[in-house]
Amino acid sequence: MQMTAPPNSPVTSPTLTDLFLRWEHEKPTQTYLRQPVGDRFIDYTWAEVGQQARRMATYLNALGLPPGSNIGLVSKNCAHWLIADLAILLSGHISVPFYPTLTAEQLHQVLTHSGCPVLFVGKLDNWTGMKAGVPDGVTLVGFPTYGPATDLSDRSDLMAWDEIMAHYEPMTTVARPQPDDLFTIIYTSGTTGTPKGVMIDHQAVSEALFDTRILLKHDTPNARFFSYLPLCHIAERNIVQATSLATGGTVYFAESLDTFAKNLATAKPTHFLAVPRIWTKFQQGVLAKMSQSKLDRLLSIPIVSGLVKKKIRQGLGLNEAVLILTGAAPMPKSLIQWFRRMGIRIQEAYGMTENLGAVSMMPLDDMRDGTVGKHYPGMDVAIAPDTGEILTRSKWLMRGYYKNPDLTREVLQDGWLATGDVGTLDNDGYLTITGRVKEMYKTAKGEYVAPSQIEFGFADNNYVEQICVAGQQLPQPMALVVLSEMGKHAERILVERSLEDTINALNPTLHAYERVRKVVVVRDAWTVDNNMMTPTMKIKRNVIEARYDAQLQPWYNHDQLIIWE
Repeated sequence: MQMTAPPNSPVTSPTLTDLFLRWEHEKPTQTYLRQPVGDRFIDYTWAEVGQQARRMATYLNALGLPPGSNIGLVSKNCAHWLIADLAILLSGHISVPFYPTLTAEQLHQVLTHSGCPVLFVGKLDNWTGMKAGVPDGVTLVGFPTYGPATDLSDRSDLMAWDEIMAHYEPMTTVARPQPDDLFTIIYTSGTTGTPKGVMIDHQAVSEALFDTRILLKHDTPNARFFSYLPLCHIAERNIVQATSLATGGTVYFAESLDTFAKNLATAKPTHFLAVPRIWTKFQQGVLAKMSQSKLDRLLSIPIVSGLVKKKIRQGLGLNEAVLILTGAAPMPKSLIQWFRRMGIRIQEAYGMTENLGAVSMMPLDDMRDGTVGKHYPGMDVAIAPDTGEILTRSKWLMRGYYKNPDLTREVLQDGWLATGDVGTLDNDGYLTITGRVKEMYKTAKGEYVAPSQIEFGFADNNYVEQICVAGQQLPQPMALVVLSEMGKHAERILVERSLEDTINALNPTLHAYERVRKVVVVRDAWTVDNNMMTPTMKIKRNVIEARYDAQLQPWYNHDQLIIWE
């Protein structure tokens, strides 16, 4: 599709509203959203999505809200998430989505800060526990249920979606946004503290979509997307919501964790994004069926190699993918290379909510492992000479942090955004991330340590699923690790030898003050539910360090190199 602005469009490039209206008009009977329910799908055409979004937009405006009101949305990914977001868009209000894993206290915090008078409530595991966090006076609209996976058993306080559909007519004249109208406020996942509300306007979304259209393959015919990472996160908002609207493609959803593999294989996405932890899970799933040594032997046989690679790609549902991305967290170079041997060429992308997640992407024709690729057209990147911090400048930076002008001034100066990431930029424009400004710490000896670079050294150890290098008050770092399924089922002596081998290979490559002194195998996995990970599967380093703080010094003084909690 050639992205050109339709007549009388209020901005140079099409807005998401423009794109939706185009497909609603041009392909009304074609399927836009496919919602799995057991062994069947509920399909929604572009016209049906438009009808529901327009009826809901009529309802929202009937509430008498001021134009441009903040409208909240809390749900796992599902068809009605996107329909509700379109309704907010068409009614001229501002979408404020929240993570579906929030506690009542966390939900109360962001709802109060954003001042949402309306909250869409959808596919959730624990609405019963969350709803205590809703401030008085907020109107609640409940999605239709998709079987037993939705905890909306008590719907007495929810305005029913189907009832609204039955009683309100579709809006015929929809809101057409101006360039500087706010599109959304995205609250960050809060890896280092209180979530911040990132304000993004329509112009920024349009510019980012237009300037990345070639790299993100907007011209793909019959584009398909698989939506499972939180839609309230900038990455899924870009790759699934915005790119599906740019391509006129079809969005498939994951019904649950148990059906994830089946749903992905059915979708056969042309565009697919997974965070590094998902790629690790995929790799471990392959190796659980076939040892690495056997896989290596089969890949060394020319005819057999092609068959093995095809079977693996088909098993994952990626045999028709034209764009395969990873992002949101650093991807180990060895993992990218492992998948490349399988014929799965993963392009690493880099960005953050504040710059719409669109800073750089690895080009397919010149992949340089260890970097996050080259910056997009229209995106300027610089490295601060004093700190090594990555600075970005483009037409699609955030407007600022909602109700926080002081913090906005700290990170946005003279058109440049200070990302908080530390890195280098080579002469060919390839960007390398070396750490986070706030994650770097001084050891007891006064030397600076970047923990993420040390953690990469454990990437090839298949017994390790999660790792956090800690030791701010210690002379040298120590590694806390959570074992993979393979590691949990292996004999302890084999795990210990493997970890020792990793340390012996890693430490000589590090400065003396960076070398890992101990490895501690902790009992409990770090998950979103126990607040050790963000919803996008990044570890919460400060929370993990606080959890084990009292034990770090005794572990450090322990006689053994490998310690079991």
